[in-house]
Amino acid sequence: MSSQDLSSNELREKFLGFFEAKGHEILPSSSLIPENDPTVLFTTAGMQQFKRYYLYPDEAPAARITTCQKCVRTGDIDEVGDPTHLTFFEMLGNFTFGYPSEGGSYFKEEAIAWAWEFLTNELKIDKSRIYATYFTGENGVPTDEESLEILKSVEGLTDIRPQGFDDNFWSLGTEGSPGGPTVEFYVDDIEVWNIVFNEFVLKNGKYEASELKGIDTGMGLERLAIMMQEKSDIYQTDLFIEAIKEIEKLSDLQYGDKSDADYEECWVNVRRAFRIIADHVRTAVFMADENLSPSNTNQGYVLRRVIRRAVRYGWTIKVQSLKTIILETVRIAQAQGYEIEEEKALSVISGEEVKFKKTIEEGLKKSESVFSARKAINEESYSSIMLLEEKGEILARVYSGESDDTLAGVSPEEIRSAYITGEEAFNLYQSFGFPIEMVMEMAQEKRLFVDIRGFREKLKKHQDLSRSASAGMFKGGLADNKVETTRLHTAAHLLLAALRHELDSNIEQKGSNITEERLRFDFNYPEKLTEEQIKKVEDLINLKIEESLPITMQELSIEEAKKSGATGSFHDKYGDTVKIFNIGNLEEPFSREICGGPHVENTSELGHFKITKEESSSSGVRRIKAILE
Repeated sequence: MSSQDLSSNELREKFLGFFEAKGHEILPSSSLIPENDPTVLFTTAGMQQFKRYYLYPDEAPAARITTCQKCVRTGDIDEVGDPTHLTFFEMLGNFTFGYPSEGGSYFKEEAIAWAWEFLTNELKIDKSRIYATYFTGENGVPTDEESLEILKSVEGLTDIRPQGFDDNFWSLGTEGSPGGPTVEFYVDDIEVWNIVFNEFVLKNGKYEASELKGIDTGMGLERLAIMMQEKSDIYQTDLFIEAIKEIEKLSDLQYGDKSDADYEECWVNVRRAFRIIADHVRTAVFMADENLSPSNTNQGYVLRRVIRRAVRYGWTIKVQSLKTIILETVRIAQAQGYEIEEEKALSVISGEEVKFKKTIEEGLKKSESVFSARKAINEESYSSIMLLEEKGEILARVYSGESDDTLAGVSPEEIRSAYITGEEAFNLYQSFGFPIEMVMEMAQEKRLFVDIRGFREKLKKHQDLSRSASAGMFKGGLADNKVETTRLHTAAHLLLAALRHELDSNIEQKGSNITEERLRFDFNYPEKLTEEQIKKVEDLINLKIEESLPITMQELSIEEAKKSGATGSFHDKYGDTVKIFNIGNLEEPFSREICGGPHVENTSELGHFKITKEESSSSGVRRIKAILE
């Protein structure tokens, strides 16, 4: 067993500190909402904000980078409820770009050696608990012999296993994107660290060797916490346990295992409900912090779904309100260093909870008409049928016509007339949010049955259609083309210029995210802004809006752009010319930036600028959130 019992905060700090000592620059987590990336709804991996650097390493702020990235993955949301799957999670990672031409970059030997060093020396994990996997070659890509030889040379690593393309090769699968073989480290048969060697580029459906190579790694903080805190699942670590305790109070149930075998099946469902509630509330808290609101489209739909799913599973264990669970989850996040607003989280999640309960009330009225149209089985026969072993399969065969058996004196026709169809159950689920467990429970109270097979077929068809819609959701343009987003995009230029004018001329943009409702802007600054500083920045921006400054675009050569004093990055990727946007007089503009995004023609179109929040993003980086009123 491990000789260390480390909190999640200690694990995060130890990882970042380890790689900082190896020459990596610590960068803040990017937003959960990807910036100018139409391929996904949420940030799903630590490398997402760095994708372009693998093809254009000169753009990277450093050759070596390390982060702890906030992530959301919704593809396997139905798997949440087991011991390890999560919707929201934190991914620890170390990255390097442009090997071998970029000074300070590295590749397989260092990445593998440092991973082993961190796991065995820093975390003191017994070497006998660890095994590694490597890529054996497939789809026109050869076996990763280099990684295999490196793994063989690692002292104390005795278990090395070959794996194919699906397990040990990473790629976006899009034309021109980087990809490569992976080495993965497992502890106690749980994958903890995935090292991707980006050494290929997908061209015309084939993986071709790339001149530029890079490292992309990912290690889940939550899974690491399981091992280091010697827990049986994620939900017993310090990232969840206080929220779990709150659910115990509300439900009057215990999360821990029941030893009595008669209760095992029931208790599996109880544990699943605990886990879904804890995970989904945590996910919703972090989504709300991104100023998302529940809706029927895009990210807002996912937020609505996780809130309603938490509510539904709460009902299965008699949790009538999520309020105190929300508060406990916020407290845990704050203890992890996140500046989460309690009132915002409560407003967003509890507000949707209230709306959902009203929808359920309407659904209960609708369900009465569905149930009353069926003929109940007499109580004695129904009880006898429910005691049958494999009753689900037996009843399904009768309902489908595969069997004409009489059960407990009840004819096949009577059984079929007591069935809620799969379509009816799905309509209650889709229109009113009734989980199938709830429909089954209501049916049992009325001595009826439910066509589970039919429900699952309808659900699968719906999920397949949803995935297809999501895959093409953003084709044809980015959200930045909308009028509201364009106005806020322009305001971000004013914000950078005002910060440089009022605080420090060396301030640079460290990240941004712009939606229709608000802008989020990260910049380097060593301390929290005072109320006076915030007011000065706001006042200066609103002054420039009132001055009705024209916004003009110039196309200049890179050298001319540099001489003009424009802020931004200058790289060969732009070709011979770059676009410069000037706000104000061309001779002495208030703002002059290189940019390819949409802008308004005059600052008078912006309205009133208001900073809604100023907070820490990471060490040495501040974050401003603002709106246009």
